[in-house]
Amino acid sequence: MLFVGVDWAEDHHDCCVLGEDGTVLAKRRVADSVVGISELHELVAEHAADEEEIVVGIETDRGLLVNALIAAGYQLYAINPMSAARYRERHAVSGAKSDAGDAKMLADLVRTDRHNHRTVAGDSELAEAVKLLARAHQSAIWGRQRQANALRSALREFYPAALVAFGTELSSRDALAVLEIAPTPELGRQLSLSKIAAALRRGGRTRNLERRAAEIQAALRAEHLEAPATLTTTYGTIARSAVALIRAFNAEIDALEQALSEHFEQHPDAKVVRSQPGLGTVLGARVLGEFGDDRTRFASAQSRKNYAATSPITKASGRSLVVLARHAKNRRLADACDQWAFCALTHSPGARAYYDELRSRGKSHRQAVRQLGNRLVGILHYCLEHGELYDENRAWPPSIAAAA
Repeated sequence: MLFVGVDWAEDHHDCCVLGEDGTVLAKRRVADSVVGISELHELVAEHAADEEEIVVGIETDRGLLVNALIAAGYQLYAINPMSAARYRERHAVSGAKSDAGDAKMLADLVRTDRHNHRTVAGDSELAEAVKLLARAHQSAIWGRQRQANALRSALREFYPAALVAFGTELSSRDALAVLEIAPTPELGRQLSLSKIAAALRRGGRTRNLERRAAEIQAALRAEHLEAPATLTTTYGTIARSAVALIRAFNAEIDALEQALSEHFEQHPDAKVVRSQPGLGTVLGARVLGEFGDDRTRFASAQSRKNYAATSPITKASGRSLVVLARHAKNRRLADACDQWAFCALTHSPGARAYYDELRSRGKSHRQAVRQLGNRLVGILHYCLEHGELYDENRAWPPSIAAAA
């Protein structure tokens, strides 16, 4: 066996090759390019003839470099940076650190401790595409919310009537359509019912135009404290800019959601995922993308639960025993599972009964939702492993609710 540590960076990578006895056979820094990757392959080929005998440790599980190493047929271990840091501390307490030293450390780690880690999952290209689109879609939603928060903060300073008119729905089509033509209180007071109705119609509203227009006009014409004229004009410019940015985010979110839906529906696991209570296209795509579709990634349902961070951790020492929620986790997946469990309360009678039973035993809302999510992840694991759709009666037999 040959063990290779790669300390990657944006423009170069430090590599270290070790033999089975830990002897350093070669060290080199290669560029992040086709030529550099070729030099890495040549360096390894000097000491091993079979790709399956080469084990690589690296602190990332994605990127062109990782793809190139997997394509070469190497056994690739993506080491969590925290695990790598703790391993470094096992052998050096001085705190010294270097790129070349990290490359040797990673090679040593996979030489002695690879049984405690897992190889990079072999997810399909379609699953990877779903994950990337789901993350981009979620990031765009977060970006829109940041702009909506900034708009709300600005309106509070000079245009409280707009907050009364639209409340927390500042990214809605109605709010954007009206604020686009009336970004200041003075312009808002001058709007007639016909202009407001026309703006709402351009925004996409087709029902209750007159009633909604009258509500908005009444709110915009109500008496409120006003900022000085110069500040009002300045804030109006800021509000107009925020409205334009939110409009752009809305358009991109719609485009990303369409692409996400198309890719998700093509995946063979989509029907199984969509059959789960509380999982629609967007949330189901997030769950599928973050879990991946490599059947060898999770040895059991418990492994999947641990990765989703729905299962608790136990700290036991002497007479002390504490059960805590996981904090080291894939936050996007944990967020998706949390939303999934909450949505399942209204889509599955069994899930609702399980939640109610947990609450009756003194569990807080957060604890009950997390435990429900843990149960749902286990159900999903079974369905994916056996290629079966969700069955309410099998998922929630009477004994489950009683055991809660």
